Formats: sequence, structure tokens, C-alpha cells
Amino acid sequence: MRRLVAQTRLDPAQLVLPMFVADGIDVPRPITSMPGVVNHTLDSLRLAAAEAVASGVGGLMLFGVPRPEDKDADGTCGARPDGILNRALTMLREDLGDSTVLMADTCLDEFTDHGHCGVVDAAGRVDNDATLARYRELAVAQARAGAHVVSPSGMMDGQVAAIRAALDEAGFPEVAILAYTAKYASAFYGPFREAVGSSLEGDRRTYQQDPANRTEAVRELLADLDEGADMVMVKPAMSYLDIVREVADLADRPVAAYQISGEYSMICAAAERGWIDRDAALDEAVLSIVRAGASIVLTYAAVEIAARLRRVDPAG
Repeated sequence: MRRLVAQTRLDPAQLVLPMFVADGIDVPRPITSMPGVVNHTLDSLRLAAAEAVASGVGGLMLFGVPRPEDKDADGTCGARPDGILNRALTMLREDLGDSTVLMADTCLDEFTDHGHCGVVDAAGRVDNDATLARYRELAVAQARAGAHVVSPSGMMDGQVAAIRAALDEAGFPEVAILAYTAKYASAFYGPFREAVGSSLEGDRRTYQQDPANRTEAVRELLADLDEGADMVMVKPAMSYLDIVREVADLADRPVAAYQISGEYSMICAAAERGWIDRDAALDEAVLSIVRAGASIVLTYAAVEIAARLRRVDPAG
């Protein structure tokens, strides 16, 4: 009866699995602050991606982790065809074709030696316009490598318009843009920074949004829609369900929300202490994100949640 009258339903195809692939490692490297998540080698990524697609998840979001010596002030290794992220995209597109949606993180923070999401000027400030030029290069390189979707996450003004123009000029009008529309300067990113070996000193509060503010998210949403975003994102998800709801009410395009590393890890940590049921808590948390209005959820638990959904669905 409860299943029959449920107002919110979750399907594996709504889930996207974020995955990390690292250069210069021979075996998968566990991320200590994210239980069950690893930095993949290209070989282990190939196997894990095939498993994820078989589970029924709707897409894969790839993050590249270069060797420390390959980072520089402008993050140039991110756009190189032989960069780790682009090599991974090429491999998975060849393996998987169009059987899943390959998404690429389109940002500089993993590739810069200072850890910021953009080019930094002599005064130590992120130069918005110089960063847009780099984002154009990144997006085109990722499209050439095989990405179905590029995902600008740096919160630079005009990033969607700049990337759309670059993709169209390069002959990739079919590559979609998932805009990180409301990305907040959150305390919950810590485990992710371990995952990508972040070089960041300081913070990103000059370009990520203030957790106290809602109106700014609406302004960013309207700008991204006007610039041609195909999908929009709220990040983090669990602490910002009111923003997810507001964006979903206003957007005429699909809304994604990202259950980020700290949100995932705190559930795992509480479960390891025996305080909560891990599986039930993860399922409930992701369901709440969909209930708030997201049609797409990025979560590190995507594969296991998809498996549970298929077990309880007689048609699965």
C-alpha cells in the first residue's frame, strides 16, 4: 500500500556516479575520508564504469587527478589530449558508446598548482575573464575526448555562454552543458579535496556562493538559463534542499543536485559507529533530494542504491 501511494519515486536512471581517475598510480588508491570510494587507474575505471552502467545508473561524472608535477598556474594539463581526464573519457566512450551519459567536470581546480577554480592574477585574485578562456579550451578538449556533457563548476560569471560558443564553433553543438548554477562555499567539501589532491590554500568564497543567501542562487539560475544551459545543478544537495526546491520551481530544464563528499562521508562515518543504518540512511537522503525537486542526483552511492532499487522493483 505504501509503495502504491508513494508520491516520490526514485529510479536508477536518475542517478549519476562521480568517479575519480588518477595519473601515476598502478593500483586503485582508497580515499580514506570517503569509505568505498577510490582514485581509479584507467584499468580499474574501465571495470567500475562497466559495473555502474550494468547497474542501471543514468550517467558517470569524471574527475581527473593529474600527477603533482603536471600541475601549473593555468591548469594546462586539463586540456591536453594526453591529460588523465581526457584519456579516461576517450577510453570510456570507446567502451560504452552511448549506453550511458559521460559527464566531465569542466574546472581548473584539480589541475592548478594553487588549487583555485580559475586563473589567478598577480594580486592573488581569480581573474574571471582569463578563466573563461581556459574553460573554453577545457570544454572543447573534453568534447573531443568523448564527453556527452561538460559541467562548468567554477562559478565564473559568463561561463555557460563562453563554453556554449566554444563548443558550437568547434563543431560540437550536440554536447550538452550541465551548469553548476548554485555552488555554495560549503564546509562539506573536505573529503573531495583529499580525493583530487587539492593544492588549495585559503578558500573560494570570492566566487562560490554564501550559504546564508538564497536570492543569489535565483540570479545565477536565470543567468545560466539565458546563456544556454541544458541542465542546472545545486551543490551541495542535502544542506540546500530549499535551494533545490526553488531552482526546480523556476527552471524549465532538468535540475541536478550533488550529494557531495562530506554529506556522503558523514552518513558512512555514523554507520561505522553503529549509530544509523547506512543503507537506509543513504536511500532516504537521496530520496529527499528527489522529493525536493531534483530529477538527477549525483551520489557516490549511486551503484549500490541502484542495485537496491532493482531488487525491490518486480520489473527490475
